[in-house]
Amino acid sequence: MVLAVIAGCEIGFWVLLGAGLVARYLLRRRRLGAVLLVSVPLVDLVLLVATTLDLRRGATANFTHGLAAAYLGSSVAFGAAMVRWADQRFAYRFAGGPPPWRPPRRGRARTRHEWREWAKAALAWAIACVLLVAAIVLVDDQARTGALRDWIIRLSAVLAIWFVAGPLWFTLFPGRAEAPAAPAGQRAGRERRG
Repeated sequence: MVLAVIAGCEIGFWVLLGAGLVARYLLRRRRLGAVLLVSVPLVDLVLLVATTLDLRRGATANFTHGLAAAYLGSSVAFGAAMVRWADQRFAYRFAGGPPPWRPPRRGRARTRHEWREWAKAALAWAIACVLLVAAIVLVDDQARTGALRDWIIRLSAVLAIWFVAGPLWFTLFPGRAEAPAAPAGQRAGRERRG
C-alpha cells in the first residue's frame, strides 16, 4: 500500500506543479497558480499520514516505509528548488521569460554551488533519519524495524559519496573559472571575422 501512496504522491507533486504553472503563465491566473504551487507540500503530508497509519496498524516496516522517509526528506529539502527549476523553464518557454539559470561549470562558483546542493542533501538525510528513528520508536519492535535501520545506513552512504564526489572534489580541484560571456554584438563580430 505504501508504495502505491508514494507513486501517487510523486504523480500528485508533478500534477500540482504543472497545474500551478499552467494557471500562472498560460491562463494568467497568478493567484490560482500561487495557491496550487503552495499546496505542493500537502502531498508530503498525505504520504506521512499514510505511512504512519500503516505502521500503527501493525505492519512490519519494509523497504517502502524507508523509501517513504527518504522521499519526504528529499521533497522537503529539494522541493522549493524543483519548483523554481520548473518555473524558470516554463516561464522561458511559454511566457517570454529570461533563459533558465544554469549552474557554473567550474571555479569557485561551482564549488559554492556544490556545497549548497550537498547542504540540501544533508538536510534531506537529517529529515529522513529523524522520520526513520521516529518510526522505529513508534513501532518499538526490533523484529519489525530492521528495514528502517538499513535505510539509515543506505542514506548515510549516499550522503558520504555525494560529499566526496561533489563539494570535496570541487574544493580540491575547482578548475579555472569560466570566462564571462561576451555581449551578443561582440560575439557576432568575432564570428564574422573567424
